[in-house]
Amino acid sequence: MAEPKTKYDRQLRIWGEQGQTALEKASICLLNCGPTGSETLKNLVLGGVGSITVIDGSKVELGDLGNNFMVDESCVGQSKAKCVCTFLQELNDAVKAKFIEEYPEALVDSNPSFFSQFTLVVATQLAEDSMVKLDKICREANVLLIFARSYGLTGFVRNSVKEHAVIESKPDHFLDDLRLNNPWPELKRFAESIDLKVADPVAHKHTPYVVILVKMAEEWAKAHGGALPSTRDEKKEFKELLKAGMVAIDEDNYREAIEASFKVFAPRGISSDLLQIIHDSCSEVDSNSSDFWVMVAALKEFIVNEGGGEAPLEGSIPDMTSSTELYVNLQKIYLAKAEADFLVIQQRVKSILKRIGRDPDSISKTMIKSFCKNARKLKVCRYRLIEDEFSNPAVPEVQKYLTDEEYSVAMGFYILLRAVDRFSANYNSFPGQFEGEMDEDISRLKTAVVGLLNDLGCNGSTVTEDLINEMCRFGASELHAVAAFIGGIASQEVIKLITKQFVPMVGTFIFNGIDQKSQLLAL
Repeated sequence: MAEPKTKYDRQLRIWGEQGQTALEKASICLLNCGPTGSETLKNLVLGGVGSITVIDGSKVELGDLGNNFMVDESCVGQSKAKCVCTFLQELNDAVKAKFIEEYPEALVDSNPSFFSQFTLVVATQLAEDSMVKLDKICREANVLLIFARSYGLTGFVRNSVKEHAVIESKPDHFLDDLRLNNPWPELKRFAESIDLKVADPVAHKHTPYVVILVKMAEEWAKAHGGALPSTRDEKKEFKELLKAGMVAIDEDNYREAIEASFKVFAPRGISSDLLQIIHDSCSEVDSNSSDFWVMVAALKEFIVNEGGGEAPLEGSIPDMTSSTELYVNLQKIYLAKAEADFLVIQQRVKSILKRIGRDPDSISKTMIKSFCKNARKLKVCRYRLIEDEFSNPAVPEVQKYLTDEEYSVAMGFYILLRAVDRFSANYNSFPGQFEGEMDEDISRLKTAVVGLLNDLGCNGSTVTEDLINEMCRFGASELHAVAAFIGGIASQEVIKLITKQFVPMVGTFIFNGIDQKSQLLAL
């Protein structure tokens, strides 16, 4: 394990050994290895996925040399899948790589069970009808699926999976779990044992801000009928009381207490997002429930009973001005509470597993511990079937996006990316693909756009002529710069889904290369 640890050192710091192990066990299938697919897979091969299978029935042409760095002149006339696969294998010999020289559309129609062997399928440059078929196949087989496409100066990425539960969502900003507004008995006793009016100036300036806030909040509650500061004036008054407790201007601990006082004002209990998860119908578990929902059921019981309306404590505290002794003791109190909460949840998980007829030890201690630590940050993502989105989108949302100055171009590209597939089905080519037909193609694409909008129930809505003209000017080309960007986004989503860390995008990601904008459409 020493060699891989060195090899993947930087990414291990982001998603840890557990995440890297998940990647190394993953089997990825790529459909179409043009620049968009090749760039996506390049990032995953360098990241150390277990195995890749490249599926493409085309041969390398001279035009491919201008936008796909995974082929060179010696590849012209050869299988594109074979050449790209060989190049990718050279980037990381630890990854198992194979190719199948077959057109993905034909494989989707002739052998749907083929896809069940993979962890995840990345489908690039697929037409709408093949996307719909593949989506159903992958959902039936519980295989993760990501669609990606680049087209001139635009492109999209769309995840598709029935449900994706995230324990380690790793939000950028999240309130520390210190319970300053709802301290448990041990933390209260610890705070009570410390005198804020101690005469020793060194001891006074090294009292942790957690202790200062717990004591001051307790005093405030006693004087205000058990209530903590809630109005603007009360919060201001509370901060003034903290300032009054300072005996010297250089007391950083009191400054930290004033800055962190908003943690005392935060509402008690769990967030609305977590409330929604514990009341989800899936939290009523049976023998077919996933490990995630079994742990959610245990969490629900804990919050109602031992937790007193709170989730299990995370157990970590931030750095703060403090004497070493007080900081270590405070850390021990938080760790002890977190461990006690974990043991209760673990017992509840075992009881639930036994009740639904499963092995009580089937969910590991490590998994339950991670769940407890991240209980406040759980996320559940659910995705509509592509067919539902295509045939029955949220019409008010579509109309809102089309008329919103901020989103109109992104929505226009979304409509146009679908309209060019209709165009292709009718005329066996994409608009602007051949010289000398531009004016006629613009007229035909306008007709396809109007027809599509009418079918979606958006009669009267339009896409600007400038955008339609641009789409024809693109001529269905895959520009390397755009393909690399779309491939980068797609590979990030692959990593999120496989490692089950960070929150994947919910909606359709649209890249607008004209204005250098990326936007997510919820349809």
